[in-house]
Amino acid sequence: MKQQTEYDVLAAIDLGSNSFHMIIARLRDGHFQVVDKLREMVQLRAGLDKDNRISDDAQERAIACLQRFGERIKDLPTGSVRIVGTNTLRVAKNSQLFLRKARHALGHPIEIVAGEEEARLIYLGVAHALAFDNSNRLVMDIGGGSTEFIIGEGFTGLMRESLEMGCVSFSQRFFGDGKITRTRMKSALIAAGTRLRSIQRPYRNMGWSEAIGASGTIRTVANIVKENDWADDGVITPKSLDKLIDAMITAGDVDGFKLDGLSEERASVLPGGVAVLKASFDRLKIERMTVSDGALREGLLYDLLGRIQHDDERDRTVSAMARRYEVDDVHAKRVMDMATQLFEQISADWQINDDDYLNRLQWAAKLHEVGLAISHEHYHKHSGYLVAHSDFPGFSREEQHALAFMVQRHRRKVSKQDIKELPEELQQSTTRLAVILRLAMVFNRGRTEQTDTFVKLKVTKKGLRLKLPQDWLKKHPLTEADLLQEADCLKAIGVKLKIKDN
Repeated sequence: MKQQTEYDVLAAIDLGSNSFHMIIARLRDGHFQVVDKLREMVQLRAGLDKDNRISDDAQERAIACLQRFGERIKDLPTGSVRIVGTNTLRVAKNSQLFLRKARHALGHPIEIVAGEEEARLIYLGVAHALAFDNSNRLVMDIGGGSTEFIIGEGFTGLMRESLEMGCVSFSQRFFGDGKITRTRMKSALIAAGTRLRSIQRPYRNMGWSEAIGASGTIRTVANIVKENDWADDGVITPKSLDKLIDAMITAGDVDGFKLDGLSEERASVLPGGVAVLKASFDRLKIERMTVSDGALREGLLYDLLGRIQHDDERDRTVSAMARRYEVDDVHAKRVMDMATQLFEQISADWQINDDDYLNRLQWAAKLHEVGLAISHEHYHKHSGYLVAHSDFPGFSREEQHALAFMVQRHRRKVSKQDIKELPEELQQSTTRLAVILRLAMVFNRGRTEQTDTFVKLKVTKKGLRLKLPQDWLKKHPLTEADLLQEADCLKAIGVKLKIKDN
């Protein structure tokens, strides 16, 4: 089986709603030395039409950028690169079509992360960039389509939220023609304030010692207030935001808005971003905010390093969920051990010979019975639902979907239509892992049975061949019946299972 190795060079790419960012770093004694940084303002969010489809022009801009990024990472091994898409790729109806083109341009897999996972990674990047101590801090990141709020202690996020408001989406909605008026700004502030109502009380109750911003919008605001002497050392305050808003309204439109510290490319999306920032100051009672250079891409690097060094957030997520729903650890381990044995016998021939696939199989084994906390009847469906719809730190949207599929289809019928609901690039590997889990379940259905009987599993030209010790089936008639039923179930998805004990 392929083993994950230490990598000298790691790369992270953030496919944001407004800008695409790439960072390449060399690992030295547990610390990163940045080798290269690239950023392009693609404005993918601006390319969304009224039906939430990314326009051809926006796709062309994005793919052209990714082809340039791809040149820098084409020689890096897959395990050393992480690429994530955020809000726009979460909401776009044609994101899968775009992602196929993007994967081809980059030569590496792309993950779509949920809003709370995006928030976790942002906090991780800021915490490492500023070497946080154990004081509570508020971190805020305004993206093109969403804004993330995190209160954390040290390197751990305690509260995470992602709200559907961003510099591009709000600028399009309230200042789409470039005109900036007090009435429009007031409408934008009210809309942002309405979204913030859901988090203002719990966030203010928890409190923080320092507020830190981590986005292009907030860095731009800090530059403007510094260059125009509206605040000391670029620290953003409510008064400096009021002065900035007054200056924008006085200018009257985006084209006429010229201020020291404001780049031309940022001007069109600044009004919406400032509205989100000002509403956040008002609702959360933020008195001052400093800015960090660390953000999502740096968080990706540190998260990737954790995976390589076997300190994986996904392991903690799975273990926490198993504890929450009081999973029978002994039974889960018995299933996991047998699934691992079967995996090791056929993973090479089935082209799933990688630690990442083994991890997915073992996570599914640990969680396959969480649905028993709801009901024994159809518990596998409850398990699948809980895995699919829970907050899953560390997992991409696709990884979580695949894990939910395996958990739900570890027993009973499975169809080709079920498989088609998975992302295309995960269909074959996830189906094969699910088959292994199903076989492990057959041999552990009795819960108290010993699993020291070595089951030989082999991939043949006709399918799978399962061989047991001489006359084993005669001594285990219930398991034999289950195996025959399982062979029928697997036929429905094109997997032939032959069973022998002689």
